[in-house]
Amino acid sequence: MEALLSQEPMVRMGAFIGVFALMALWEILAPRRQRQVRKGYRWLNNLGIVAVDAAVVRVAFPAAAVGVALFVETQGWGILRLIDMPYWLMIVVSVIVLDFAVWAQHVFFHAVPLLWRLHRMHHADLDFDVTTGLRFHPIEILLSMFIKAGVIVMLGVPAVAVLLFEVLLNATSMFNHGNVRLPHQLDRVLRWIVVTPEMHRVHHSWHPNETNSNFGFNLPWWDRMFGTYRAQPRDGHIGMTIGLNLFRDSRELRLDRMLWQPFHGPTHSYPINARGKDAAREPEQ
Repeated sequence: MEALLSQEPMVRMGAFIGVFALMALWEILAPRRQRQVRKGYRWLNNLGIVAVDAAVVRVAFPAAAVGVALFVETQGWGILRLIDMPYWLMIVVSVIVLDFAVWAQHVFFHAVPLLWRLHRMHHADLDFDVTTGLRFHPIEILLSMFIKAGVIVMLGVPAVAVLLFEVLLNATSMFNHGNVRLPHQLDRVLRWIVVTPEMHRVHHSWHPNETNSNFGFNLPWWDRMFGTYRAQPRDGHIGMTIGLNLFRDSRELRLDRMLWQPFHGPTHSYPINARGKDAAREPEQ
């Protein structure tokens, strides 16, 4: 286990490359929807934001989440350290709690207009594919790292659980953003275990009440438990419009414009406190 943790960057990179390649191939062989924007243009900019995010995190948070967990373990901090349980159960509990924390954070970023300004860059993509699952504003990434670190310190999450969770979250985010076809019966079973592309695609609809549903990235249970689950988009998966009503120009997919998106334009129709409204067909001014 120590050897695994010592190779944490390589483990994460290897998992990322493997899952990304698999999803990219699947999208070529069995695409679910036709693309609205040229693939090369989108991928160049979406992968560009991934590079920016990686550089920002490396500079601002060099120890990363696993490093925080290793420090916490040496100090014996955290609620889980006070509970007598087998180590394997501690890992399982930690992964589940971390997943709930990410789900709650996701809801919070939809609820607070200032935070929505950061998160909406993820939603402003005009297509939905594996690269969408990697497209987040660097300020949101930093805030997410601080929130995750707080949960790790409070609970005393083992470093191996953090590494497992980080790999799973990255892999499932690429999976559930995939522009891939799944047999209907298989999807019905899988969405009780993991968030599927058919389930998460609803979250990227331009209708605000659908944008504010299906917040899960990894485990699908939280949306069902807290009433934010929506089975299907009202316009159907082929007919639905992906993205936001404010950013419909393909020039907004450029890297420089993505970085600037939080700082211009209104937020009035999308934060979750407006989820009963549906102004998606009315352009925002």
